[in-house]
Amino acid sequence: MKYTMSCASALLLLAMGLPAQAQFAKPEDAIKYRKASFTVMAAHFGRLGAMANGRAPYDAKAAADNADVVATLAKLPWAAFGEGTDKGDTRAKPEVWKEAAKYKEAADKMQAEIVKLNTAAKAGNIDALKAAFGPAAASCKACHDNFRKD
Repeated sequence: MKYTMSCASALLLLAMGLPAQAQFAKPEDAIKYRKASFTVMAAHFGRLGAMANGRAPYDAKAAADNADVVATLAKLPWAAFGEGTDKGDTRAKPEVWKEAAKYKEAADKMQAEIVKLNTAAKAGNIDALKAAFGPAAASCKACHDNFRKD
């Protein structure tokens, strides 16, 4: 069983690394790309959170626009976790690569919650946004807790 899991993890890591290898000339380029993706995503996610938590006035159009940006950006950083991107200016923990299947599962869950948030934001009411924001934020936090150095 352990051998099978090790092989599966190794294959997953290889598969995750191939797109990054093709996209980025150097590992540090991939690190910059993923950090930039997460930074911009966090800025727009924060705007949604401010509305959902009453720190900013609710604006249906702004909520929908910000949720669209977050949904697009939520797809981007994952290819930038390839070989060699565990070193350098990164806050990613070694667990990203050691527990690749668990990391992919967490990333997939976050993306699914972001899709729900995007749908809720387009509904045009604050209650839908509030209901979807909590689970989306929790899915982001789970990755931060398990896979990001602070």
